[in-house]
This record gives sequence, structure tokens and C-alpha cells, in this order.
Amino acid sequence: MKFPPAIRAQLTLAWGMCVWSLALCAAQAQGVGDAAPGRTVDSLLAIAQERNPELSAMRHEARAASERVLPAGALMDPKLKVELQDLTKGGEQGPTLLPSNVGSTAYSLTQDLPWTGKRGLKRDIATLEADGAQGRARQTWVELSARIKAAFAQRYQVLANQRLLVETQDLMLQLEKVLQVRYAGGLSAQQDITRIHVEHSAMRGELVALANELRQTQTRLNLLLARSSDAALALPETLRPLPEPAKLDGAALAERLRSANPQLWVEALRVKSAEKSRDLAYKNRYPDFTVGINAMQRQNAVKEWGLMLELNVPIRDSVLQSQERESEAMLTAARARQEAAANQALADLADNLNALEAARQTEHLVVHSLLPQTELTWRAALAGYENGKVDFATLLDAQRQIRQARFSQFKAQVDAQLRLAEIERLIGEDL
Repeated sequence: MKFPPAIRAQLTLAWGMCVWSLALCAAQAQGVGDAAPGRTVDSLLAIAQERNPELSAMRHEARAASERVLPAGALMDPKLKVELQDLTKGGEQGPTLLPSNVGSTAYSLTQDLPWTGKRGLKRDIATLEADGAQGRARQTWVELSARIKAAFAQRYQVLANQRLLVETQDLMLQLEKVLQVRYAGGLSAQQDITRIHVEHSAMRGELVALANELRQTQTRLNLLLARSSDAALALPETLRPLPEPAKLDGAALAERLRSANPQLWVEALRVKSAEKSRDLAYKNRYPDFTVGINAMQRQNAVKEWGLMLELNVPIRDSVLQSQERESEAMLTAARARQEAAANQALADLADNLNALEAARQTEHLVVHSLLPQTELTWRAALAGYENGKVDFATLLDAQRQIRQARFSQFKAQVDAQLRLAEIERLIGEDL
């Protein structure tokens, strides 16, 4: 029972029309891409750099932190004090506020001076905090870019799955027409028509789920770009090429992670800041000073001058010891956080490198082994169905295996992209 030449021509024409319609959709998407971002991941990252509010907030916080450095190491403003004494001159006159008309007027100008080294430590702490704010802003960008790369790859997978389902559905529609002709001629069973209807319904359900997933990825991307949730996005052109295996050496990437990971950089700055805070706590055992100059006015003349020195006396030893123990504990905690963050980042790097290699191998197996095998199975099932040696259910199952193999290929490609985005997040830079 071979398909007649006319029916084979219909199937060939149907497949050609399917490919032509997909090409037309791609051309229409190209037109949309001229006006909307999304064809490449770089176009999305460029918009996020300018518009993402979280990134903008972190940048402004970093700028605010940098402005705290100068005040942190500056002296306090001097103080001017004016004292009017004997306002009534022993009751000889009514009260007055004119310095020349009171008994005497005392003027004093004072300046607070911290113990040597304290100002420098405060300035260093503020500088480290400003650097840490810059590091947090960079960390925000690295994490944001990783989320955008992941969403872009997921959107690509959904669209690829959609295109494959549309191809398969169009082919099934044409095959259904062939079956109806064969059924009318008594060459096919009624259950074959039923099976292909069930297959159609299942694929329509899959397309509905994929359409919803596509809307979700569009919403996520637009949220990251600070755009309206339904703003137009172009269809992704292609996924980013994976780095060469030589660039994925675990030891080299671990070294880059230690030097460039934004979180580890921030944690290292916190350790340095804690060290400076500890040094400052020990400096509190030394007194701070207040120096001043004063003058005494009587009538319209200033004839008395004086100098003043004042200092605090840090005698509360229990309080000072408590502050010192606190600073030591904070330093120990900062070092522990730094070590924990480094261990976690290195473990995540190793996991993602292994997963990326697994995804690469999976795609290679699918492309070079599974897909050729499923295509051979399809051709064998088609020939067997034409000769009456296999039923239509076997033919549908063979076609379903091809579709699942293609789905596996797309999934492996996107899994590799997700792992690559995570690796780049961990090392703080693109590969």
C-alpha cells in the first residue's frame, strides 16, 4: 500500500508551503526588529544600562557615598561664643544687648581637634564604603545582565518550539487530508483519523501553553528594561555562540572569579573597613582636644586675651573594652562572610561549568546521533505504513520522536546559554 504519486506530491507541496510560511513570518519579524529591541541580547543590555531603575538607584547611592568621603575626614566647624555680662551695670541702667554698654563682653573661638590618626581612619572608612557602593552597583549590573541573557535565551527556546509545532501541525493537516482520501478508498481505518485528531488537539494545547510562556518572557524582559509589559519585542535572531573549551578552564576561571567577582570585591572592602573600624576603636583610648582663644571687651576696648585647652578624659575602661571587643567581632564576622562567599561562588562556578559541558555534550548527541536515528525511524515507519506492515499509530509515534528530539536540542542549547550567563555573572565579566 504505497502512497500514490499524486499524494506524495501533496505531502511534498505541503512541506514546502510550511517552510515558505515560516520564512515569511521570519521576514515579518525582521521588519518588527527594525523598530523594536530584542533581535540580539546586546540590544536589550544597552537599554537596560540606560533605563533600569534598580541600576540607576545603585549608581546614585554610589555617588552619594563618594560625597561622604570629604566630610568624614574634615574638622568640625569652629565655634564662636559671645557672653554679655552685667547687662545692667550693677543696676545703674536698664538691660541692654550692646557690648559697649554692658559691664563686659567675653568672646571665645574654639576648635575641636581629634587625636592624631582618627580623621585619617574615618576618611579611609568612608572611602572604603564608597568603593563598596560602587561594587554593589557593579554587582547589580552583573546580576541584571545575567537575568536578561537568561530571559533572552528562554524566549528563543519558546519561539523555536512554537515554530517546530507549527511545522508539525501543518504537516499533520496535510496528512489528515491524505488519510481522508485513503479512508474513502478503503485503504485506511477510521481509528487512524481519530488518532490524528487527537494529535492535533494535543499540539494545539502545547501551542496555547507556549503562547502563554512567550507572553511571560516578554513581560519579564520589558520589566527589566523598564518598559511597558506589552511593549513590542523583536524575535530573537540567534543565540550567542558558546566560548571555546579553552576559555572554560576551571582553574583560570576560578582565578578570574577571585579577582573580578563583584560580591567578593565588596566583601573584601568590608573586611578592610572592619579593620579600620577596629583601629579607630583602639584610638578612642586617647583623648580628643578642644583649643580656643578668648577676648574680654570692656566699654569699647578689648584689653584682655586668653588661650584655652580642653580635652576629654577616656576613663571608662569597661566601655572602651566593650567597643574594642565589638570591633574585633565585626572584623571576624566580615572575614567569615568573605570566606563563605568565596566558597559558594567557587562551588557555583564548578557546578555551572559541569552543567555547561553536559548541555554541550547533550546537544552533540542529539544532533549527531538521536536526530539521525529518529529520522531513519520515521522513514522506515513511513515505508512500512505504505506497504501495510505497520499501523498509523507507529507512524505518528515516529514523527513524535523527531519532535521530541528537536525539543531536546533546543533545550540543550538554552541550558548551555543559561549556564554561560551564570558563569559570566560569577566572574563579573563576559567571556
